[in-house]
Amino acid sequence: MNARTDAALGPLYRLYGRRLRRQLNAEALPHHVAMMIDGNRRWARALGYETAAEGHRAGAAKMREFLGWCDELSIPVVSLYLLSSDNLLKRDKREIHDLIEIIAELADALSHAQSWRVKHVGRRDVLPSDLASVLAEAEERTRGNTGLHVNLAVGYGGRNEIVDAVRSIIARHEASGGTLDQLAASLTPEMIGEHLYTVGQPDPDLVIRTSGEQRLSDFLLWQSAHSEFYFVEALGPDLRQVDFLRAIRDYTTRDRRFGR
Repeated sequence: MNARTDAALGPLYRLYGRRLRRQLNAEALPHHVAMMIDGNRRWARALGYETAAEGHRAGAAKMREFLGWCDELSIPVVSLYLLSSDNLLKRDKREIHDLIEIIAELADALSHAQSWRVKHVGRRDVLPSDLASVLAEAEERTRGNTGLHVNLAVGYGGRNEIVDAVRSIIARHEASGGTLDQLAASLTPEMIGEHLYTVGQPDPDLVIRTSGEQRLSDFLLWQSAHSEFYFVEALGPDLRQVDFLRAIRDYTTRDRRFGR
């Protein structure tokens, strides 16, 4: 048994999908969608697989589908949470080894897909050299592309990102001969934003998480300060396009006040 794909579903499902698309307000679509793919291991266990690798492989295939759905709606930026810095420290070594291979295959495949631009967000120095090289090559290969911008969060932690941003600000300020008092007086949220991994990108308007879990898990902590959240019950590999379209439809109906 494999993860559900839209192609395997019937005409009523496709009709419902077309109806959902017609209900979307094109002017209210998000500019940046962040996806937390969750439930791959539970999916593998439920289907009787011996290891989690089959779940992660199905989840990676689903993420390629997901990016296609976003591209169809002309959403400019998508961030995928694939491997956290905590995962690297706490997961079983065999599972991490398999995950690294799967992520490398995904990054390479995406870098050859259409005109998408791939960017790694996270600490490259905590990754195995082979994976770090694949991510760097994917970035370089797609640097000039102008299509969908795909952030791959690998070896990523939101707290680490903020720490790295502050360190970068201090190092630059020190190099310019400034004092700590001057830095303290001039430090602003905007300055920190200019040193994040996602500098130059819009913050995520919508964060989606699969498998029914309702927590942020150290993902884009700074950037998601004003994000909308949508939680899907489906396990990652079972996510359907109609689930995605419902999330987008729900987002377009929300009143985003930004503290006003």
